[in-house]
Amino acid sequence: MVEDHFPTSRLTKWIRLMVIYARFAVSLGVTALLALIVPLSASAAEQPNVLFIAIDDLNDYISPLDNHPGVKTPNFERLAKRSVTFENAHCAAPACHPSRVAVMTGVHPTTSGLYRNLFRAHGPRWRHESPQLENAVVLSQHFRNHGYRAIGAGKIFHTLQWTPGDSQNDPSAWDAYRGDPLDPISPDWPRPKFNKPQHAGFVGKRPLNNHLFGAAVLEEPEDSYGDHLIVDWAAEQLQQPQEKPLFMAVGLFRPHIPFEVSQRWFDEHPLKDVQLPEYRADDLKDAHEHERVHWHKWVTDNDQWKTLMQGYLASISYVDHQLGRLLDALDQSPLAENTIVVLWTDHGFHIGEKDNWEKFALWDQTTHVPLFIHAPGVSKDGKRTSAPATLTDLYPTLCELAEIPIPEQCDGLSLVPQLRNPDADRERPAMTSYQFNGENEPSHAVTDGRYRLIHYPDGYEELYDLDEDPNEFTNRADDSELAAVKAKLASFMPVDPAPNRGVPFDSPYHNGPRKKK
Repeated sequence: MVEDHFPTSRLTKWIRLMVIYARFAVSLGVTALLALIVPLSASAAEQPNVLFIAIDDLNDYISPLDNHPGVKTPNFERLAKRSVTFENAHCAAPACHPSRVAVMTGVHPTTSGLYRNLFRAHGPRWRHESPQLENAVVLSQHFRNHGYRAIGAGKIFHTLQWTPGDSQNDPSAWDAYRGDPLDPISPDWPRPKFNKPQHAGFVGKRPLNNHLFGAAVLEEPEDSYGDHLIVDWAAEQLQQPQEKPLFMAVGLFRPHIPFEVSQRWFDEHPLKDVQLPEYRADDLKDAHEHERVHWHKWVTDNDQWKTLMQGYLASISYVDHQLGRLLDALDQSPLAENTIVVLWTDHGFHIGEKDNWEKFALWDQTTHVPLFIHAPGVSKDGKRTSAPATLTDLYPTLCELAEIPIPEQCDGLSLVPQLRNPDADRERPAMTSYQFNGENEPSHAVTDGRYRLIHYPDGYEELYDLDEDPNEFTNRADDSELAAVKAKLASFMPVDPAPNRGVPFDSPYHNGPRKKK
């Protein structure tokens, strides 16, 4: 039949139906023919809405992924049942700022040179941090340019609870943003009242200041917390009449430090039941040194490991609850049937694995991120894919799903083939890059899902078999049995990566001293 030769995009499916109806209706006359075709044409012009959910510092402990003992994430399980779970997804850089810029521009750090966090910005200073990003089109702006209304709330670009006005958001990329786009979260988060200095009663100096590296109960009503307010705002937006298709970004801040949520989430994880990650005291003997060994020493010297794990699990339960509220709001909205849902987190997170805390490394625990995508009529919901994905793949994926052009700036590859067929192969591995403090060149990690190769600028390498050694305890870079595996992964390492970029002190978006002292 003729219609078997049409492509399979949503628009061409409608055209195929129009051809079939036209053949059937020709004997009924022109009026009947138009009556059949016009409604189909109107439907063909509809574009899907996009709900773009970003979560800060959430690792793979959630139940649809590694399922850490005691973790309770029923709403992530709910999301997994209604989307494709990318079980081998990785950030482009293991730090908030470079990861988020990479997602929102589609430009990988090996192209931009943004590998590390850069602070004291008030606006899109990343345009001046990297010459490759000066004219980059932000994902939300790209959708605006193609007929969408783009709105956002919370942490999408880098900002922190305790750094008012330090934000790399681009206000011009949105039609509307909840609150101040250049101070989107700091006004909304209460802090506990501490009765003693943060070092009191402890051996040595606690990392950071003002109890930010800690776990504590918030006494204020939960509906006053930033993430709750953001979900309230998103629910209101979903109920509004929409003259254009909607692109809505929702950035949730927990479980980022400080691990401060209400008592009921701590009660979900009694301290006596908290289990620590698998750990080896000699784990770093065959691995690259990182920047947080002294953090781990403070934790263990002061017997704070289970306390901090409890706080992290409580914060995960809290954000799982907010995700449930957001999914409820979508389901109860007029947009429920025609909305792409994407959930991603900016990087993985360590709770003592390899003597590390937070991120800033290139191991699987640091780079592995939750990623879920639901695309109406496209995704095989409830399925899992082991195909490697880098978060820079999100930009071209959403473009293809919305049937809008993919900008030339994008380094990623669309994940639509894996949405249609989760078993589809993907030759390109996931790649994460980072420049360690005190080093002059970036390091890179590539993974095909089973194996991970990390290359450091001094030539040192780490190779892990994640099937046999999921905790990456044993570096097999010199194992002759894996020489072919190592060579294949090495072939994907960047040949001429961009150099690390620093702060452009003359940028109009710089919010600090105008020259380096």
